[in-house]
Amino acid sequence: MNSGDYLYIWQTPDWPDWRYDLAALAEPLSRVSRAQGLLLGRLADVGLGLRDEASLAALTDDVLKTSEIEGEHLNAASVRSSLARRLGVDIGALAPADRHVEGVVEMVLDATARCAEPLTSERLFGWHAALFPSGYSGVSRIVTGAWRDDAHGPMQVVSGPVGRQKVHYEAPPAARLPAELARFLGWVNAPDAAAPALIRAGLGHLWFVTLHPFEDGNGRVARAIGDLLLARADGSPQRFYSLSAQIQRERKAYYDILERTQKGTLDVTEWLLWFLRMLDEAVGHAHRSLDAVLDKARFWQRVSGASLNARQVRVLNRLLDGFEGKLTSGKWAALAKCSPDTALRDISELIRLGVLRRSEAGGRSTSYELSGTGERA
Repeated sequence: MNSGDYLYIWQTPDWPDWRYDLAALAEPLSRVSRAQGLLLGRLADVGLGLRDEASLAALTDDVLKTSEIEGEHLNAASVRSSLARRLGVDIGALAPADRHVEGVVEMVLDATARCAEPLTSERLFGWHAALFPSGYSGVSRIVTGAWRDDAHGPMQVVSGPVGRQKVHYEAPPAARLPAELARFLGWVNAPDAAAPALIRAGLGHLWFVTLHPFEDGNGRVARAIGDLLLARADGSPQRFYSLSAQIQRERKAYYDILERTQKGTLDVTEWLLWFLRMLDEAVGHAHRSLDAVLDKARFWQRVSGASLNARQVRVLNRLLDGFEGKLTSGKWAALAKCSPDTALRDISELIRLGVLRRSEAGGRSTSYELSGTGERA
C-alpha cells in the first residue's frame, strides 16, 4: 500500500509499525550524543549552585517556548520564579504566582523530575488539567483531564479564515483512542534495547501528536513526553537544554515536517533527522548558555570585594542575564525603582569601581555597559 491509498499514516494497515534508516541516522545520533556528553562533562566540573542555575535557565526556556509554539506568551519572570520556588534555587525576590504559568511548570517538572516513573493515562490527564486550570482554552469551554469525544466533529488541525479554512491534518476518531493510547503507553513504558534512546524520544513525540487525543494542548503534552524520554536517555532528571526552545526558533519548519510526515509513510527517517538536528542545535545553545552562567559567576567573584547596594546588585544581574537595548540612567532608575539622581549616583560609583563604563556607541543619551575588569578584581 502506498501513500496514495490513504490520507494519513494512522490509516495504514501496518500502523504503527514505525520504520527508519538507522544507517542514515548514525552520524547525527553520534554527533548529538557527543555534544550531550561534553555538556554533562562541563557541568560535572562546576559547583552545584551553577548547575542549578544552568538547569533553571534551561527549564525557564522550555516552559516559555513550548507555550510560544502554540501562540501563548507567558510572563518570563513568573515562569522563572515558579521554577525557582519548586527547585529551591534562590533568585532573590519572586514574582507573584500565575495559575496558568504554574500549570505548565507542573507539567514540565513532572515529565522530567519523574522521568523514570511509568507514563499513565492518569498522569497525562493531570498534565492536561494543569494546562487548562479554568477549563477554558481561550474563550472556549473544553473537556480537561480526559480524551476528546469528537462530539463536535473530527479533530482537525486547520488554518485560515472561517469559510476558507485549510485542513492540515485529521486525527484518528475518538472511538479508537482508548486502544491507541494503551498501545502507545505500553511502548513508552517498555524497555526497547533495539531502538536508541534518542530515536525513542523522537518517535514518542511524533506518535502522541499524531494521535492528538485531547481537545487542546496536544503539542505541549507531546513535547513534554519527548522531554521525559530525553531525560531517560540522559539518565538524569535535571535538564540543561531545551528542545522546545529550538523548535520555537524553527516553528514553521516544525509544523511543515509534522504535516509532511503525517501524510507520508511509516518510514519516518526524515522526521528523525530533523528531530536530531533540532536536538543538536539545542545542546549547542545550552553550551553557550553555560558560558553565560560561568561568565556571570566569574563576574561576581571578580567584584566580590566591592560594597554594592541592593539596587546595584539587581540591575547588574539584569545586565548579566541579557539586557536588551542600551542601559541609560533613565532605564536604571526604572529597573531599580529609584529616582534619577539616585540612579546616577549608583552608576557613578560603579564606574569608579571599574564595574561599569560609558559605552562608546553613539546616541542621544549616555549609555553604560559592563566593564571587562573591575577595580576590586
